[in-house]
Amino acid sequence: MLGELTSGQIENVLYSTVIGRLGCHADDVTYVVPITYAYDGKYIYGHSTEGMKIDMMRKNPKICLEVDIRENMSNWRSVIAWGNFEELATPYEREAGMEIIMDRITPIMTGSTTVQNSMVDAQEKYVEAMRGVVYRVELTKKTGRFEKR
Repeated sequence: MLGELTSGQIENVLYSTVIGRLGCHADDVTYVVPITYAYDGKYIYGHSTEGMKIDMMRKNPKICLEVDIRENMSNWRSVIAWGNFEELATPYEREAGMEIIMDRITPIMTGSTTVQNSMVDAQEKYVEAMRGVVYRVELTKKTGRFEKR
């Protein structure tokens, strides 16, 4: 059976996963890239190094996010959301954004290559040591579909 997710089911999918695919568009180029994110009910929060994705979102803050949960090819849920990119620039904003990300991601971190290593200096102060860009995207529209067999 194919169907549409309810708003509650859409929220559940967004809260349940931390990996999504972010789509952005600038200068006649569309770019889709996997991201790690945290969702708080209004925004997705992300952390990234400088690069193509950040450059494009600075030029055109309109983005699209796709997330899915797949049990198998016949049992899945998928959400597509649209929103507006906002770079968190002040130390307070960056710290608040990173706290949301780390509260969500830390319990499932399993390797030594995770972002936490690059965010803490010798005095355990991560905001001053943090490299890269902390951002959030206010989700303004969400849709969802599912298949269940």
